[in-house]
Amino acid sequence: MEKFLREWRQDALNKAQYDSAIFIGDKLLAMTKDDNDAFWLAQVHYAAGNYTRAQTLLAKQDLINSNASCRYLAAHCLIRQNQFNEALALLGEHSPTHLFSSNAKRKTSGRVNPRTAPGRAGSKAPDRLDSRDRERTGSDDSTDEESATRRYEAAMCYLRGLCYAKQNAFERAKEAYKDALRIDVQCYEAFNQLVKNSLMSPDEEDEFMQKLSFNSVRASASDDTDGADSMEDEPANYVQMLYQTQLSKYRNPRAFNSAIESLSTHYGLARNADILLARADLLYTQCRFKDALSITEAILDDDKYNFAVYPVHLACLYELRKNNVLFLIAHELADSHPDEPCTWLAVGIYYFATGKIADARRFFSKASMMDANFGPAWIGFAHTFAAEGEHDQAVTAYSTAARLFTGTHLPQVFLGMQNHAMNNMTAAEEFLKTAYSLCRTDPLLLNEMGIVFYHQDKLKDAAKLFMQALRIADEMESDPHAWLGARTNLGHAYRRLRMHDQALEEFDQVLRDGGKDAAVFCAKGLIYLDKGMPDEAVRVLHEALARGHWAVTACGAGWRRGGDETAEADFERFEQELAQKKYAAKMRLESKALMEAKRARGDKGKAVAKGGGGLVGRRSGRLVGSRGIHGGDNGGGLGGEESVMDISE
Repeated sequence: MEKFLREWRQDALNKAQYDSAIFIGDKLLAMTKDDNDAFWLAQVHYAAGNYTRAQTLLAKQDLINSNASCRYLAAHCLIRQNQFNEALALLGEHSPTHLFSSNAKRKTSGRVNPRTAPGRAGSKAPDRLDSRDRERTGSDDSTDEESATRRYEAAMCYLRGLCYAKQNAFERAKEAYKDALRIDVQCYEAFNQLVKNSLMSPDEEDEFMQKLSFNSVRASASDDTDGADSMEDEPANYVQMLYQTQLSKYRNPRAFNSAIESLSTHYGLARNADILLARADLLYTQCRFKDALSITEAILDDDKYNFAVYPVHLACLYELRKNNVLFLIAHELADSHPDEPCTWLAVGIYYFATGKIADARRFFSKASMMDANFGPAWIGFAHTFAAEGEHDQAVTAYSTAARLFTGTHLPQVFLGMQNHAMNNMTAAEEFLKTAYSLCRTDPLLLNEMGIVFYHQDKLKDAAKLFMQALRIADEMESDPHAWLGARTNLGHAYRRLRMHDQALEEFDQVLRDGGKDAAVFCAKGLIYLDKGMPDEAVRVLHEALARGHWAVTACGAGWRRGGDETAEADFERFEQELAQKKYAAKMRLESKALMEAKRARGDKGKAVAKGGGGLVGRRSGRLVGSRGIHGGDNGGGLGGEESVMDISE
């Protein structure tokens, strides 16, 4: 009868018929008074969402302090009830460090007897085997019990990390997650928390992966084990490759590509959603947005509610300006899954793409409130302040993101950009150096560091960083068009260093790659003027004027671009002002010629013509600078103030 009831309870649990499982499990426990049956009844209550009943049952049976699996389940019930302090008191604040070293030496820790493994009906609780059971089952079952206990200890380290994270103690949470993996490398939940929440820098991830004892991973024991010893390392290699695909795409792209290739070729995971998402993430870091979007679309065609895909998918749509697609996705998700943070992330990105910044901020905030560890929502929230020029609020928001996600360099990069926009170069340099200590292989970061050095007149250092950014982008096989800004900046640095030929080469490469910008032609014109080639300068400056309805504003900040009607009005006004200035210049020249003639006749020139206003101030032979272009070392704008190089994202 006991066997019959246990099978009935397990069948009901497998079919999610929780009322049946609770009804039968209660009768079974009343018959047997067995601790294992009490544990399984608590499992059914947990699965049904009865967290308080499950915890009370375990405490009533006095299983919490004597059994690792029951203590884990009770702590999980407390966390589900948001009682994090109570859960920590139950789990303890210290990890079982004595399990670390032995974990690396074990060769059979992964071998589990299916008859006694926790999670199967009829299994015994690990700590409740008496001496007669041990004598009857032998040493193999004892090893299995030890392995099961180890896995539950690792799971409790994971729960300990969750409690610390809820208390905003992120460093302690990170160490708890790492302890879970040190005890049991197969505790994927802990690994996922480390990677998803960017708690480790790329260098930390690489170092930690090398220290994990993957050799402890073994397949289950089998009756047919002929030749199995030759393949005993295969599960360990498989797990290591799976983890490698989840790590940062900046640190070791070769290892990533090798793992992807092996998993796709030998294990048939080429079309697996997680593997495809890892590929898309790598392509996104390389600014190959179209390629990444094609992969995310393929994943969503197969499973349109795979919410892990949406952050990359939505970012690609934003970069490619597919606002209509963003609109459709946002509406569909809002109708079907209003309780998902990704839904409101999609709505926020749509409003951000269409210039409705206040609405975008509201929905980014809603997504972050639904999941406090949702990184894309925090970054989007901060971007809304940056888009409106609210630098102080943007700095506060980016600082919050940097505190929540200590392993990623992006919040530090954005903090550096905001301080640069406020002309606080010292703070900008500090933030960018902090980002560089976290990630040394992001072209965006290197480009921003070069811009700060450029404005600090550290031109050689700036040029080195721009070249390094372009070299890494080339090694990543990144889209060249995405880094036209870095190449343009390198050309400006060469121009300021009087390396005219190298500067012209960089600007020509920008034009070949599609950067048909008036500012590039204007920069070439400055170089030709410095080289004493006025005819070439006139030619490229005419190209600048002809490019994209650009108009020179008379108030002197530089080039301004608008819509067709605005551009035509600006151009007509410019033509009128130019005609007036031509007439004024003609009058000054005539006045000067008259004065020279009088001097030649001996006249002292007492009656100088009025209204000419004097000669236009000379600029050491250089054209006055326009916005986005420096007019040389001594050059400047029409107002005599040196212009600022444009920042490219």
